[in-house]
Amino acid sequence: LKPSHADRNVYPSAGVLFVHVLEREYFKGEFPPYPKAGDSSNDPITFNTNLKGYPDRPGWLRYIQRTSHSDGVLYGSPTAEHVGKPTIIEITAYNKRTFETARHNLVINIMSTEEFPLPYQAEFFIKNMNVEEMLASEVLGDFLGAVKNVWQPERLNAINITSALDRGGRVPLPINDLKEGVYVMVGADVQFSSCLREVETPQNQLRCSQEMEPVISCDKKFRAQFHIDWCKISLVDITKVVPVHSNHPDLGTGVLPDIGEYNPPSESLKSRDYFADFLITLAVPSAIALVLFIILGYSMCCRREGVEKRNMQTPDIQLVHHSSIQKSTKEIRSMSKNREISWPLSTLPVFHPVSGEVVPPIHPDSYETTSMPLMQTQP
Repeated sequence: LKPSHADRNVYPSAGVLFVHVLEREYFKGEFPPYPKAGDSSNDPITFNTNLKGYPDRPGWLRYIQRTSHSDGVLYGSPTAEHVGKPTIIEITAYNKRTFETARHNLVINIMSTEEFPLPYQAEFFIKNMNVEEMLASEVLGDFLGAVKNVWQPERLNAINITSALDRGGRVPLPINDLKEGVYVMVGADVQFSSCLREVETPQNQLRCSQEMEPVISCDKKFRAQFHIDWCKISLVDITKVVPVHSNHPDLGTGVLPDIGEYNPPSESLKSRDYFADFLITLAVPSAIALVLFIILGYSMCCRREGVEKRNMQTPDIQLVHHSSIQKSTKEIRSMSKNREISWPLSTLPVFHPVSGEVVPPIHPDSYETTSMPLMQTQP
């Protein structure tokens, strides 16, 4: 880890959007340049940010860097709870070409402001922007200028910016230059303009329920650069919000009351008879299984009738009829073996093409004729 730069001090205001860009150029002097002059700008550099002494950043502070060739951005909206408490952020830069690192600290001194919080707050959802694009000072300035032109306040501040992915949105497909979308919250000191309240009319609410774009008269002042989803706009008057007070339990000092010395249980435990448990878990199921086995064995082995008993219980006329069928079957089979039939051509004697001797037929004399059909078609 190379020696760090001097600590940077920044002074954001509570309730106002804070944006700090981690520029790659600022850290390039810490890393050795390329052998060729002018190629050092291609170093892939990534950043890691965390609260000093902790593994992550404060809850109000977010960080984003799309690629290792783009700058990183720290952004968020500090609250009044952080006023007067310096927040030290450790920033570590990693050079993926040389595998070297450099570190410096960013000291965030949050200042209080009399304008915090602004009483009227509006949150817009911009569909054609990613969060890092919206954080650019010129883009954010253009959006605040369009809002000021519509709202006409005396004081207007950007309060917070949130990516749609942090609100449960889906990652867009990489086609048609689709964007993730970004929520931008702004605050002002005057009532909402009539144009901003047009989305609350019954006609526009009905169009939003049918997933149709509402008719907003001032949308043309944003449409040139910002595509706003007016159905997702949120207008909040914090002067009319009823505060919710939760009764937190008294946590106390964290020290248990003194209840005397600990008295462990006695080592001499009473003996327990497990015979009844043995009978219930093993003996009873085994006895039931044995009885079932005996009944099944008796049914399978001792209740067989046999051939003799079957013949004794069969009528004589049925036995005679069955016997005559068997005799007739045997007689027909013996007669079919002795019948005169024409042998197939493949079974007739042939002459050897070299010696001229008679070659016996394919089938021997003991050929089983019962497998041949009774009627054969002769050519």
